[in-house]
Amino acid sequence: MEILIILALAVAIDLALGDPPNAFHPVAWMGKVISLLSKIGLKLNPAGQFIWGMVITLFTVALFTVPLYFIFLYVGRFSLVAGTVLAALLLKSTFSMRGLRRAALKVKRGLEEEKSDEARRELSSSLVSRDTDLPRPLMVSAAVESVAEGTGDSLVAPLFYFMLLGLPGAIAYRVVNTLDAMIGYHGRYEYLGKFAARLDDALNFIPARLAALALVLAAALNRNGRRAWRTAVKEHSKTESPNAGWPMAAMAGALDVRLEKVGHYRLGEGNAPLVPETIADAVKLMLLAAAAWILVCFIAGGIRFAVTP
Repeated sequence: MEILIILALAVAIDLALGDPPNAFHPVAWMGKVISLLSKIGLKLNPAGQFIWGMVITLFTVALFTVPLYFIFLYVGRFSLVAGTVLAALLLKSTFSMRGLRRAALKVKRGLEEEKSDEARRELSSSLVSRDTDLPRPLMVSAAVESVAEGTGDSLVAPLFYFMLLGLPGAIAYRVVNTLDAMIGYHGRYEYLGKFAARLDDALNFIPARLAALALVLAAALNRNGRRAWRTAVKEHSKTESPNAGWPMAAMAGALDVRLEKVGHYRLGEGNAPLVPETIADAVKLMLLAAAAWILVCFIAGGIRFAVTP
């Protein structure tokens, strides 16, 4: 039962308060550690970078997972209430619905108000790592893609590992996902981030597909579920990532749009225009999918509690 209380409190904190300032956010601390250690690795040759990348990954996972878990256990010995609140705060730091919604809608607002530079800055700082010097339809596409992918790695995945492995599982996942976001791409970090990127692919294999199913279920409420499912099955393999294509293609089908990253992929066969309101529609689908997934987590936790002696 404790795991359900922690989950409920974490969701309530996210919806009511959103993300804490970076000074108090464990993910921001992770980023600082990763940035510092990465600078050392960049001085090495490719083989050395790969090995150092493995060291960074394992060290950072241990650095954040073990101490935070033992702090939770220590506090819980003195006060069950304090321990539960601390666990909820730590779990909340591993996922974000309100923050993802806020960032996406800020891009939408910037585009509606003809403030493209502001929209680009928000898109670049909060949602994507690609070049954001894009025409308006492709800016909308980038925002929608980020909302879809975020449904998986900003909600479904951390809660999946929380339900499976408890608080350490959620924290460890968030460390690996942060590593992948910072150094898990081609170019400067090609070899340094390869291990983290492959580990992130493995960890997201199931959650990405669950996120796609959640989006299909959400789309079904608007009678677009079948199209969302067909598009996900048909188009998911077009992305370089073995996982990101699932929720993004499901979102494309649900909204009846074509999402595109020029030179990389096109997802969906829809003809609906990519306009700022498309971002709002994507956010609504994300929130419905989130509600469905959280309900599944509560049901699974309730069953576990009922059958555990």
